[in-house]
Amino acid sequence: MHVAEIINTPDLVWGLDAKIIAATIVIIAYVILFTEKINRAVVALLGASVMIFAGILTQAQAFQGIDFNTLALLIGMMMIVGICEKTGMFQYVAIWGTKKVHANPRGILIVLAVVTAVFSAFLDNVTTVLLIVPVTFQITKKLGIPVYPFLLVEIFASNIGGTATLIGDPPNILIGSALNLSFMDFLRELTPIVILCMLIVISIFDFFFGRRLISTMQRRQKIMQMNAADSITDMKLLIKSLVILFAVIIGFVSAEHFHIANGTIAMAGGALLLLLYTLGNKHDERDHKVEQIFAIVDWTTIFFFAGLFVIVYGLEVTGVLAMLGHKFIEFTEGSISKASLLIIWVSAVVSGAIDNIPFVATMIPMLKSMEVALGGRETMMPVWWALSLGACFGGNATLIGASANVIVAGMAARQGSPISFLGFMKWSIPITLITVAFATVYVYIQYFVM
Repeated sequence: MHVAEIINTPDLVWGLDAKIIAATIVIIAYVILFTEKINRAVVALLGASVMIFAGILTQAQAFQGIDFNTLALLIGMMMIVGICEKTGMFQYVAIWGTKKVHANPRGILIVLAVVTAVFSAFLDNVTTVLLIVPVTFQITKKLGIPVYPFLLVEIFASNIGGTATLIGDPPNILIGSALNLSFMDFLRELTPIVILCMLIVISIFDFFFGRRLISTMQRRQKIMQMNAADSITDMKLLIKSLVILFAVIIGFVSAEHFHIANGTIAMAGGALLLLLYTLGNKHDERDHKVEQIFAIVDWTTIFFFAGLFVIVYGLEVTGVLAMLGHKFIEFTEGSISKASLLIIWVSAVVSGAIDNIPFVATMIPMLKSMEVALGGRETMMPVWWALSLGACFGGNATLIGASANVIVAGMAARQGSPISFLGFMKWSIPITLITVAFATVYVYIQYFVM
């Protein structure tokens, strides 16, 4: 039975249909989120509070609507990445890769794109760009070449690469947790199209920028003199971090066989690495280190998710999403192929206009309400993969389409190399259209032809 059918929700709120009140609260919250005038966590928490004050949800029901597995997965991975970051291993890989191509600017463009994509798949795209972009500025400055194409390709690579795995991009975390999908499910279904799209994006940037990126041998020699090993700040911690990181990834891969939630694995990994990080320290130093790592956790995002879950749950229990689901079924005539192709493009367009997280959070319960009518979970899976591809790839369309885009733009502005909104779209719109088009063909061939 659908959860909305077993929760006692009022038909009328303040003398109006509860559906209208719930929808109004969500629309106002999303409009405010779009304007970016108020912190997004504050907006989500206030929206959740209004849902309760209006009588649409009780506090107990609000907590029932929060996906704690998603929150645990996010917090655990943020702790792990925060400690890993202190070792300098990300900078090491970037410098090592740069030297492997003999500081050739054209080769560096490709290397940094690949490194960004791979790190984004196994960490998260925001953390990845925070670590890679400063190294990019350092390298391009030494070579005397423009940083702009490097920043662009890193934005695109972070969003495309993050699509490949369960933990790479927040929309995937939401979808994976809601459907109990495994790490291997995402790798198996999405990695082929991610690799293809990365090859396409790298080829485009190599064609338009690669040949123009020229530096003198003297400048390239400065890069070759850089010692990648100098980036490693704590070798013992690096070993501990790599062991725990690999153990967590193995845990994700094998979780479906042991029926352990991904959030539990991430939290356990984070706690264990935190123990190893502080083991042997004096009381005051140990507590300081623990507080330092907890401070690294992006609590704004965590509370944003928590509030968002509640306001979307208000739409679910009042039947708004089920009603929209029925309309969607009518529009697509009950066809899974039509639904999949429509979802991938709608997701891409909407995710380019607003942050893809609230969009996916709203779509998940709506699509769930359609599963029985469309033949069940297994039959509906192409639609779910289409949602992931559209939301993640669509995040490349504008500077506000994904959090990584905003982060890179802010860092570029502080370095005196601003990325304009329209200037970004000259590249982002074609890239998004091309990658989403290939993703559409992939979904159609993968699930409706083969």
